[in-house]
Amino acid sequence: MEQKHEGHEGHEGHQHHGHEQHGHEQHQVHGHAHGAGGPVSWGMAARATLHCLTGCAIGEVLGMVIGTALGWGNVQTMILAIILAFFFGYALTLRGVLAAGVDLRTAIRVALAADTLSIAVMELIDNGVIALWPGAMDAHLSDPLFWIVLAIALAAAFVITTPVNKWMIGRGKGHAVVHQYHH
Repeated sequence: MEQKHEGHEGHEGHQHHGHEQHGHEQHQVHGHAHGAGGPVSWGMAARATLHCLTGCAIGEVLGMVIGTALGWGNVQTMILAIILAFFFGYALTLRGVLAAGVDLRTAIRVALAADTLSIAVMELIDNGVIALWPGAMDAHLSDPLFWIVLAIALAAAFVITTPVNKWMIGRGKGHAVVHQYHH
């Protein structure tokens, strides 16, 4: 079976062969992969952002705990926290995509496509708040200031990243590429 799709932005006139063997569900998945986009609710964007925020928060806190335990300075600790934020953000997406039966190579591509911009914006905002907040960089894990500023920084990152995710999902990017694996 040969199908010709027209009218998809950036995909005019391309042809697909052999979709009949995939069945209806797989064809629907394929349709989402083209990023047709469409209306996206704030709830959907907030859930995608919360998903990234969870991984980022785990990585941030773990990085700060490790850096503090090793007696590292602020810059080294922040770099470790950012690396771990990306790692855990991607890991949460990988977990879900791999559970859908996708091979590791494809799952890694999906996670990178889904989360990179979201995590980058989130890290920029949350680390920016921490770096600019007077005394926050020098606060220890036992200091309430550390936890208060971290909570404020993560909340700010959530608020600023949610519209970014809404925009990306609406264009078939970001977490839209993950949704095709959730049935």
